[in-house]
Amino acid sequence: MWQGCNVVADASALLAFLHDEAGADAVGTALEAGVAISAVNLAEVLSKFVDHGTPVDTSLSVLRRSGLLGTSLKVFAVDEHMAIEIARLRKSTRKAGLSLGDRACLALGVVSGLPVLTADRAWKVVGNNVELSFIR
Repeated sequence: MWQGCNVVADASALLAFLHDEAGADAVGTALEAGVAISAVNLAEVLSKFVDHGTPVDTSLSVLRRSGLLGTSLKVFAVDEHMAIEIARLRKSTRKAGLSLGDRACLALGVVSGLPVLTADRAWKVVGNNVELSFIR
């Protein structure tokens, strides 16, 4: 199921890549090897574009034409198993202020056994069964 994916990315990592921000190179390298993202985190990315005036369909078109969506970036649905993992992470991540989207990303890392790529330093204090890799 995780074939072709070597890491899980959160929204902050993908946005850093798309906006060519600090850490974009690390995300680009990961994308060459294959990146998993939860549907929740893709929704976060698309929502950020909407906040800046870009329609969802336009953003999806750009992601597809660039060869990211469906190829080097694989989107995984939140199913019952993932929902349970997201809920389990609540207690250990609450003090760090992690959102539902953050926990969806971490849960995908737990379920897949893949390391998680993020730009969010607040995750540093989170002690979970997932390897974290910071892009900056």
